[in-house]
Amino acid sequence: MEGVTAALNAAMANGAPGAMARFTGPDGVRSRTVGVRDRVSGAAMDVQARFRIGSVSKTFSTVVLLQLVQEGKLTLDAPVNQYLPGLLPDDRITVRHLLTHRSGLADYTDDMFNNTVPGFEAVRNRVFSYQELVDLSLALPRTTEPGVAYKYSNANFVVVGMLIEKTTGRPVADAYERRIFKPLKLTKTSYVHPDTRIKGLHVRGYLHPDEAGAPLVDSTEQTVSWAQSAGAVISSPGDLNTFTSALMRGRLLSPAMLETMTTVTPTDTTNTRFYGLGLRRYDLSCGTQIFGHTGTVQGFYTYAFSTRDGRRSLSAVANTSNHGSANTALGGTLEAAFCGKKPAAAPSSRAAASPTAGELTQLPAERDLPERH
Repeated sequence: MEGVTAALNAAMANGAPGAMARFTGPDGVRSRTVGVRDRVSGAAMDVQARFRIGSVSKTFSTVVLLQLVQEGKLTLDAPVNQYLPGLLPDDRITVRHLLTHRSGLADYTDDMFNNTVPGFEAVRNRVFSYQELVDLSLALPRTTEPGVAYKYSNANFVVVGMLIEKTTGRPVADAYERRIFKPLKLTKTSYVHPDTRIKGLHVRGYLHPDEAGAPLVDSTEQTVSWAQSAGAVISSPGDLNTFTSALMRGRLLSPAMLETMTTVTPTDTTNTRFYGLGLRRYDLSCGTQIFGHTGTVQGFYTYAFSTRDGRRSLSAVANTSNHGSANTALGGTLEAAFCGKKPAAAPSSRAAASPTAGELTQLPAERDLPERH
């Protein structure tokens, strides 16, 4: 775990007050923490603490929707408008297009958080309806024709939440609880929208303003109503490891549906990053393929990934955001945990030295939300 600790320290060197990771494998559980979970009290980062997982929520939402598909209540290649009549302006947009980010629906968060802190404060305590969020997306130009290209958009998973609620007749929180949280005994995982609090022992999140040198903003309390089914789940490192491992082991979906979920297409030209149905696949330098999701919500960066057989899983979090170098550094925990690679250097370093044997230079982190740093 030396490389994992180095990656966590690199995240701190790049602006995170603290960071932690939990790795579960055949040899048991190993955890590492650095820094603080609360800048005011000075409380140390704690691997038992809860935090906001951001877009890792998309994988939870996808599991629920795919279970409904298994039950014959939805069809992946049916138009969204078949289930939500008149919602979208194009009948060609299917359920599958939402889950693969190929709908062409614009991501309203690009405008919402164009100015990071003012944008956040404007929605911190606001409660949106799903329809209001869809309307924000539809007011913007579409990004692609349906099915043509991958373009990440939170709007897709807002519509997924609408589909879940329309199909089940119940709030999405009930679906998470009944279909995932309770069966897997995820006692530290919750969906409390629009409650602004994280209950119990938790990590406080700190948002970097756009202005260099400006003080961090405590962003812990918020409704996350601007994201809902796209990003409002709360969890812990242990629960995330349990979830990703159980998913890959087939405890939540049938073998055929899991194969569908893990069938991926490239998201960039690196030939290392791919997207399936609500699920990222990263092909690591040692040849290992891992499945899971990244997450960004104000004050938190998260990684939650597992090998395809579910035997090894990692979750990592840093309590900051709008500081991409910290996110990239945190991503170094993946190569460290699954491949034994040590990060070459903190991304802020301008040293020209090449990585030594066993070290790895990382790609910039995914941007699940717009960022200015």
